Amino acid sequence: MARRNRVDPWGDLHAVDARGLFTGNRGCVVDDAERVVRHHHSRLWITCRTSFCDWRHPLAAPRRWTPLFFLDDAVALAAGHRPCATCRREDYRAYRDGVTVALGADAPVLASELDARLHAERHRRGRGVDRAGDRLLWEGDAPDLPDGTVVVDDAEVLRLLVDDRSLAFTFFGWHDPAARPSGAVRVLTPPTSVAALAAGFAPTLHPSASAG
Repeated sequence: MARRNRVDPWGDLHAVDARGLFTGNRGCVVDDAERVVRHHHSRLWITCRTSFCDWRHPLAAPRRWTPLFFLDDAVALAAGHRPCATCRREDYRAYRDGVTVALGADAPVLASELDARLHAERHRRGRGVDRAGDRLLWEGDAPDLPDGTVVVDDAEVLRLLVDDRSLAFTFFGWHDPAARPSGAVRVLTPPTSVAALAAGFAPTLHPSASAG
């Protein structure tokens, strides 16, 4: 079940000091003066390694993709991204294969289909830089959701499900451990990514997710 919310800190392109484990690409979001003027400029939302083949890329160059940064895979997936097929080839294949199994498809799902599914699951139609109010949530049963899923609690706090716990999100790590909910929860991670997690994709989580 989807609803409007204000719980998309990664979709609002906030400036923070922490960069996390991964970078991401959703097209160029700046103008020629390097000001953030759009939420995204592509349906291709991928999560990349921060270091690959000694490649260098500017942080806010006009007319080139704008790097975003994510604490870990759980955050990137909840933001609506998937692993890059170039710099994270094995992770991409594991993600794709997980979705393929979940769909019962006879052949591996194409990247274009993954992107189309995620695009439909991220937001309602809308415009502007701030799209948090357009994010889509859905309802799931917490005990059945795979590790790596991000949910929204009653206080509008984003929480990671891992083992028998839930952990609250900050840009610097996961904290405030609590028992995993026992009933229905609002899920931020798109259904396609939850399916990948449930069918074998192992997310790279920030070390704070295993603290304690």
